Amino acid sequence: MKILPKTCKHYTWHFTAHFVLLLGLSLASCSSGYKLVKANRADYAIDKAVLPDSSVIKTYQPYKQQLDDEMNQVLGYSEMAMTKNNDQPETVLGNFFSDAVMQQALKYDPSIDFSMPSTKGGIRVDLPKGAIKLSNMFELMPFENELVAFTLKGTDVQQLINFIAATNGQPVAGIRLKIADKKPVEVFIQGKAFDPEKTYRVLTSDYIAGGGDNALGFKNPLEKKVLGLKVRDALINYVKEQGAAGKTINAKLDGRITKD
Repeated sequence: MKILPKTCKHYTWHFTAHFVLLLGLSLASCSSGYKLVKANRADYAIDKAVLPDSSVIKTYQPYKQQLDDEMNQVLGYSEMAMTKNNDQPETVLGNFFSDAVMQQALKYDPSIDFSMPSTKGGIRVDLPKGAIKLSNMFELMPFENELVAFTLKGTDVQQLINFIAATNGQPVAGIRLKIADKKPVEVFIQGKAFDPEKTYRVLTSDYIAGGGDNALGFKNPLEKKVLGLKVRDALINYVKEQGAAGKTINAKLDGRITKD
C-alpha cells in the first residue's frame, strides 16, 4: 500500500476542511429565516375607465404602423364571399383552401395524389368578396402548421376516408366520394376508383398527421416528407400568384363530396 507524504495528507485535510466550511456557509445562505405569513391581492379592471398611457402608445406606434401597412397589403381579389359552413359536406371556402394548398404543394412534391390540408375546424374565418389582404390569410390560418406528404398503404387511406365520411366531409382536393350513412362510397382518387391494395401519396398538415381533430390514417406511414412549406404560406403564395396573373379567385362547388 502506498503511503502519502505528510505534506500531501496535510493539504488533503486542509482542502476537505475548507470544502465542508464552504458547503455549510452555502446551505446557511439558502435559508433567509423569513416565512410568508400573509399575502394581499387586488384585482384591477381593464376597461374603458383605464385611460391610455401616451408614453406606451408613443413607444409601440411606429411598430403598429409598420405592421398595419404590411397586413393591409392586397394579395388578390375574390369574385364572391367564401363562408364557413360545417353543416355541409362540401363548401366553397373548403374547396378554395384545399385546392390552393395542393396546387402549391405539388411544386414541392409532384407525386401527391390527394390532400386534406385542414379540417373544417381548422379553417377559422370567412373570406370576403373583393380584395383579399394579407391579414385575411393570417385570420384564415393563424397557426404555424407545416405541410407534410405521406406515402400510405391503402388500408391507412381507408381509415382517413372513413374519418372524412364520419365527420360529414372535410376540405379535400384530388379525391371525390359520396357519403351514405356516415360511410364512404364511390371513392375516386385522381379520377380512378380507390384501390385498398395500392399505396397513395397524401398531403396534410403536421397537426392533422399527429392525430389533431381525431384524424386517422397517418400513424404508420411508409414514408414521410416535410415539405418546408407552411399551410398559411401556401395560401398566401396562391392568392398572390393569381393576383399577379390578373386572375380573380373563383372557387366553386364541384361535387367532390356529396351526401345521400
